[in-house]
Amino acid sequence: MAQSLKINDKVKVISGDNKGKEAKIVKIDRKAGKAMLDGIGVVERHMRKTQYNPAGGKKTIHVGIDLSNLILVEAASHENKSSKANKKNKKGAK
Repeated sequence: MAQSLKINDKVKVISGDNKGKEAKIVKIDRKAGKAMLDGIGVVERHMRKTQYNPAGGKKTIHVGIDLSNLILVEAASHENKSSKANKKNKKGAK
């Protein structure tokens, strides 16, 4: 089930600190097996002053939630955006 999750799908967290919360998937890291959810797992990192970042400050980042801890609630409509598929559909419609 975890492999079928895609960006913009609505999922529910089934275990962990955020158990029971629903959110939309913003990004998926398939190699690490983690998903970044909108509004869940957002933390602030403190940045040191450097030559390239003289002000320093804080930066918000997403901490991924393991795909095995998510269940699909509502699938987003994923249209095929490839140009070949669109050309075939247009030819068939005429």
